[in-house]
Amino acid sequence: MKRNRILFGGLLIAIPMLFSVMGCNKFLDRKPLTATLDDISQGTLEAQAFGLYNTLTAYAGFSTLPWLDFHSIRDDDAQKGSSLTDGAEINTEFETFQYSKDDWAPNSYWNDHYYMINQANKLLYFADSLHATDPASLRNVGEACFFRAYCYFELVKTYGDVPLINFYYTIPAQGVKPKSPASAIYAQIDADLTKAAQYLPVNWVVGGANIYPGRLTKGAANTLWAQSYLFRQQWANVVALCTQVENSGQYNLEANFPDIWKDGMGGAGKNGSESIWEEQSYVGPNQTPWKGTQFGTSQNVRQGGASNVWNLGWGWNTPTSKLEAAWDNNDPRKRQTILYSGQSDGGPSQGGYGATLPVYGPGSSLDQPYWNKKVYSDPQMRQFTGQIYGSGGADWINHRILRFADVILMHAEASNELADGATAATYLEKIRNRASGNLGAGRSVVPPIAFVSQAQMRTAIKNERRWEFAMEGHRFYDLVRWGDAVTELGALGYTHKCRFYPIPQKAIDLSAGVLTQNPEW
Repeated sequence: MKRNRILFGGLLIAIPMLFSVMGCNKFLDRKPLTATLDDISQGTLEAQAFGLYNTLTAYAGFSTLPWLDFHSIRDDDAQKGSSLTDGAEINTEFETFQYSKDDWAPNSYWNDHYYMINQANKLLYFADSLHATDPASLRNVGEACFFRAYCYFELVKTYGDVPLINFYYTIPAQGVKPKSPASAIYAQIDADLTKAAQYLPVNWVVGGANIYPGRLTKGAANTLWAQSYLFRQQWANVVALCTQVENSGQYNLEANFPDIWKDGMGGAGKNGSESIWEEQSYVGPNQTPWKGTQFGTSQNVRQGGASNVWNLGWGWNTPTSKLEAAWDNNDPRKRQTILYSGQSDGGPSQGGYGATLPVYGPGSSLDQPYWNKKVYSDPQMRQFTGQIYGSGGADWINHRILRFADVILMHAEASNELADGATAATYLEKIRNRASGNLGAGRSVVPPIAFVSQAQMRTAIKNERRWEFAMEGHRFYDLVRWGDAVTELGALGYTHKCRFYPIPQKAIDLSAGVLTQNPEW
């Protein structure tokens, strides 16, 4: 936690995108808008596009603790974890819903998303200035449109109405904008993803090899777009977009659920058949080269005391006892998702490596009974990278942002809401059969669920999303969009106004009142 404060706690908190203009040294190296465009080429657009991916991996709002706080720690299946004193303020802010208007994590989340938006706006400005219409430039335009849509989707889910800034500027005063209604934000998302789906390639395969693992594709654009329609309950659009992704022939469910999360030697599990979009991380021998993120490190097992053998990371985003108790022991995904203190990790069939963890309890060096197994680090990779333990213990682990299982379950949910229960049951079965280990229709493990009624199938799909995506950052926003958050989270302090987070107070102050606080805050 202290290290994170050093890295991210000093970010300038400002009006939307003021950070991007004043708070980043890289900005000072950029060509000003007053310069001529004669020497600006497609290569420059490509470099700017690569910069967007760099922001995704390097900025905390996308890759580490603030992202986990907003997406995962607010739900009932995940908690802050770590030790009692590490990041204690997060317990109050995100676990008991006493939201803060001025703290490092929410401030970073806001700033980082608007910084990314300004980077995307810059690329689009130069592409327009160049009248760039060649295929390579249009792919870069598609990438910028995707990233801008991604940021705005994150923002509108988190805050509701937010400032819509779809132009590039260098004068901070030009970025002082009032909030736009959520409908306008979604209209921008639709416009951006229309272009992204049009311009992005189906894949980046050349000569039988993927030359750009993790680079955006048409499938990523359509999946994100389907997610945005899911939140608006536009079910027919969800089905249409999911069908496009499915029919593209680019994706399949992994045969074995634990294989999704493998980040071991040779990169097994990274960018696999189920991957639609992953945040890329790599650490070489003895940490050279280092092109990693702290997404995995921030969540790996944390050990205090004199011993450090199991001090594999910061220990955030750990499963709750509620999740552990609610999950059927016969569902293999339970042991493939929850790593138990004091028990064997279960070996390869359960996503483990044949090790036994120290116990949890009084006098123990492990502060949590459960850990997130989806980011459990491979011992061979620890040796290979030299990140054996400590604050940089698993920086090679990719963040699986979009995966094919979500397409399948979105298709199931939308079909059910369109009164097509047979299709909903068929798509639900795809996920449940894989969870069973592909045992087939007559199985007793994660058995098939036949359609009985729309309400029954709706509940089954909600439960399936809970088990399939546990610890991945979906559940809080799912509960909000379903209208179930008060029921499921009320005992923790959640009320209806907690569906939206307050806008950072410093951003409001620096706007001289043009930007106003969310009305319920």
